[in-house]
Amino acid sequence: MAKKGNRVQVILECTEHKASGKPGTSRYITTKNKKNTPDRMELKKFNPVLKKMTVHKEIK
Repeated sequence: MAKKGNRVQVILECTEHKASGKPGTSRYITTKNKKNTPDRMELKKFNPVLKKMTVHKEIK
């Protein structure tokens, strides 16, 4: 059976990667509580292609 509740899975994608022109993309999968944070998430995560910490925003 699936878990019940407000916790949903979200995908975070790097905002700086497209502008760099390098191939590939940096994405992370995480969960959030939709009741506590109804707006889109924005976290600083490590981008292995650019080799630095960048801002990742929730997509979809």
